[in-house]
Amino acid sequence: MIRMKNIRILIKNIRDGLKNIVRNFSLSLASISCITVTLLIVAVAIIGSLNVENFTNVIRDDFTIVVYIENDCDDKKENEIKGEIQDLSNIESIEYNSKKQIADDMKKESQIFDTIISSWSESENPLYDTYLVKVKDSDKISNSAKKIEKIDGVALVKYGEGMIESLLSIFDIIEKILIVIVVSLIIVTAFLIVNTIKITIFSRQEEIEIKRLVGASNFSIKQPFVIEGLFIGLIGSIIPVLVTIYGYSTLYEKTGGILFSKFIKLFEPFPFVFIISSVLIVIGVVVGMFGSSRAVRKYLKI
Repeated sequence: MIRMKNIRILIKNIRDGLKNIVRNFSLSLASISCITVTLLIVAVAIIGSLNVENFTNVIRDDFTIVVYIENDCDDKKENEIKGEIQDLSNIESIEYNSKKQIADDMKKESQIFDTIISSWSESENPLYDTYLVKVKDSDKISNSAKKIEKIDGVALVKYGEGMIESLLSIFDIIEKILIVIVVSLIIVTAFLIVNTIKITIFSRQEEIEIKRLVGASNFSIKQPFVIEGLFIGLIGSIIPVLVTIYGYSTLYEKTGGILFSKFIKLFEPFPFVFIISSVLIVIGVVVGMFGSSRAVRKYLKI
């Protein structure tokens, strides 16, 4: 019996919450517009932040130390060098690439290379046999490269030092900025909704006072406003969700999932856009409910 009564009260409050949105449409529209605009920016920031993290991971996964072997090393010495590299703690994999194979690959790149390299005899080939080394922890790649460089028979070690660290540092800064933007926008949205609903409450003080005079509890007065905030947040998230799904899918389709470079790869749209959309809906609903609850509690001293 008590459960049925609570259900009836909840249904009534849901109905009242929807009526309040229609009855105070101009004020509700202001809150909905605020949430819509904010969630659009939040969606861009979240998508940007996650893709920047993805770019960083792709670059980290592609980190390769190129180890150039001195030309006077025989097969036995090259195997010894390989063994010493494998014995290092941060090594994930190692791949041999002979200077003949490198020359053949260069021939395929252009006709000019093909003409020049074809004129070389085996003894005239100035290239180096190399080992392509992948590391387990990319943050320690510099340390690993220095250790490899000290191995006898190693002529040169390259891994894009300097440029890679700078690129990762830039991506890290961008990601942190985007996270700060997302959090700041959510806080600002909650603040604006609180103030918008305060105005709504002010215009309905008489109605609220009557409810209190007839013995309505603080909860029964507060609940319709919280439900109203829920629907405002839900409605406000519709456009951002549609823009996220169709906008990101179109961007991915037009770019082929790659921006500017093969390293800058976008997440595939599905299920990525559905996850982002779910996050936007949750943010909209929670912020709407929190804003309404905060406004009622603070303004009416409930």
